[in-house]
Amino acid sequence: MHKFMKRFVVAGAMTLLFASAAAPARAMDPILPFQDVQQGMSGTAYTVVDSSGIIRSFDVDIVGNMDNGKGSSRMIMARARGPVIEQAGGILQGMSGSPVYIDGRLVGAVAAGIKDMTPYTFFITPIEDMTPLWSMPDTKNKTHLHTINLKKVAADKAREEALAQEEARKKETKGDNVILNRLMDVIKEAREDIKARTAEEKASGEQESSAETSDATAAEDTAAEKDKAKETATDPAETAADAAVSEPAAGSNGTQAEESSTPAADTASSSQPAVGEKKDVLFLSGFNQASMDFLQKNVSLGQKFSLMPMGAPGSGDTPTTRYNATLEPGSAVGVAIVYGDFAVGATGTVTAVDGKNILAFGHPFLHRGNVNYFMTDAKVVGTISGQSNGMKIANIGNIIGRINQDRETGIAGRLGDFPSVVPVKVHVKDTGLNRDVEYGARIAYDEDFLPELSGGIAYAAMSKTSDTLGGSTANVHFTIRTNATSSGRFERSNMFYNVADVGQIAVGELMQAMNIICSNPEQESDIVDVQVDISMESGRKTATLLSAVPDKTVVHPGETVRFTTTIKPYRRDKETLLIPYRVPDTAPEGLLSLEVRGGGVMPVTQLKLLQQTGLDLLVQEDKTQTTKDKLQSLKQAGRNNDIVIAPGASPVILSEKDQRKAVKEATAAAKRAAEEAKNKPKKFSFSVQKKAEQTGETKFSTNYIIDNVIHTSLQVERK
Repeated sequence: MHKFMKRFVVAGAMTLLFASAAAPARAMDPILPFQDVQQGMSGTAYTVVDSSGIIRSFDVDIVGNMDNGKGSSRMIMARARGPVIEQAGGILQGMSGSPVYIDGRLVGAVAAGIKDMTPYTFFITPIEDMTPLWSMPDTKNKTHLHTINLKKVAADKAREEALAQEEARKKETKGDNVILNRLMDVIKEAREDIKARTAEEKASGEQESSAETSDATAAEDTAAEKDKAKETATDPAETAADAAVSEPAAGSNGTQAEESSTPAADTASSSQPAVGEKKDVLFLSGFNQASMDFLQKNVSLGQKFSLMPMGAPGSGDTPTTRYNATLEPGSAVGVAIVYGDFAVGATGTVTAVDGKNILAFGHPFLHRGNVNYFMTDAKVVGTISGQSNGMKIANIGNIIGRINQDRETGIAGRLGDFPSVVPVKVHVKDTGLNRDVEYGARIAYDEDFLPELSGGIAYAAMSKTSDTLGGSTANVHFTIRTNATSSGRFERSNMFYNVADVGQIAVGELMQAMNIICSNPEQESDIVDVQVDISMESGRKTATLLSAVPDKTVVHPGETVRFTTTIKPYRRDKETLLIPYRVPDTAPEGLLSLEVRGGGVMPVTQLKLLQQTGLDLLVQEDKTQTTKDKLQSLKQAGRNNDIVIAPGASPVILSEKDQRKAVKEATAAAKRAAEEAKNKPKKFSFSVQKKAEQTGETKFSTNYIIDNVIHTSLQVERK
């Protein structure tokens, strides 16, 4: 009874503290059909043009309708006028999505300016062609991993903070009032009760979800271990996103300018860009010029878009996740595929709202159909006028929902729903500059972009921390928590040096591993998070192999030989290493030729000769491997700082006749192997694995990148 009364008192206090009138959901505005829009009609468009955030209006005159027939995009040609549009300098990039009304009925969205014509003339995408986006299939945002209800987490935190504030306020006025003192004790006990029940519910939820899949369970277990060592997040969403991929987390927001209003299709001619026409603009935050150049060159987005940097908002504009955000036609809205210390996306204008469903832009963002991107609110900074490249600049802000459709006629999404994300943390330590920086970002789960963007983020973190990547050595270790492996994680370490830009090659294996996981042919793999640790130092840490002398020259299969190996580090004294090598059990009697090489140096094998024939045997082998096999191969691949001793081709130079014979024999053997793989894939896969285990390869780790290969030999005798 006493416990019930305590909860009753607290419930009453909560009602007073948190009661507020819920904002009614906005209903869809009435529509004016495309066929009813006539030349000479006048209407009004709405958009935000400055930092006040006030939605302003400008006048619109209809010029006429344009319909190129079945399968083509319908457009309405119009002209803008009025003080607001004259002050802005016309229809600018970023006004895309601005709703146009005639007699209170929604006609459509400002979508595209007309190239080389007055900036006051533009096209409108009919609203009838945008509303179908709400009913299109949505199969993205799926995950097999345990998720956390971020709304509940945030609500619990808000209640705790309110209780704490109330307790502090009461303590300030605390005196001899016995009843008030007792009430404060009740509130304190209730708060502890809330914490206990929240922990119990969370533990119960984790227990119920543990039977979903063994791979997911393994990933969750490793997630729990890692989360203990993480710093306390300032927003509950940030902590939760590190343990789940179904909801976004708060982080440092990027700064974006609104999506360019470029013609989606020139209705007067072809949909192809005109000669000399500029690419659409994609806006980035957190990337310096070097990392933007990297993205422009190595990421598919960079091939299609002009990348433009924007500054971050002020320190007072701390972004967060808003669970009950509202938008209205004419509001600024953002869409992002990366969010955090690094951000990639754009902003535009809301066209229509129906409850929690929104339409915006009036043209595509990336034109990728059913998608899984962040929806954010946005704060307009101002406008920059120009005949052909004027724009409205805005910053993306708080995460407020998810964009799930990216189509020809615009983007669509839902407030209060959130995308699956992959948190990426990059820790970079530069010993020369004595810098130690950790970066965090979240990539909306898109298998096509995850490998590229994770590599781009790692590169940007290196470039920003070291302030140069030329002539540097980098030690890279990364961990990907995923159910693509039976252990729940994939780890890889390697050492890199490049005289021009070490970052270009240092992120390659991370991108390769992510690509293997994201292109899993068996099923879509879940990725919990990516952790990258990089240690940078200026200068060159390479070494050349000079000799490898065995302690015995006549050996038996299975016997261990110790090689006294001499290396010459770059501009350092020689060093001597003692490397044990076990002779393969299957070694034939006679001369055993060995290669002693750096782990990153390609071995001289018959495959090298096969390449002269033009046969693409590597592709054939990859097709027989599972995703787990490919990841295992990458994990076991020699590292640049390894010394590898393995059987190899004879150092003797073959005659032209012998080379032709070797190529012919190797080609025939490869064709037989390919035929066996085609007919008996399981047996072939097993034989390849067994062969890899019996190659007699030894790896020895060093502190230098080994840059060459030398040859030695042993005489094998069988008893």
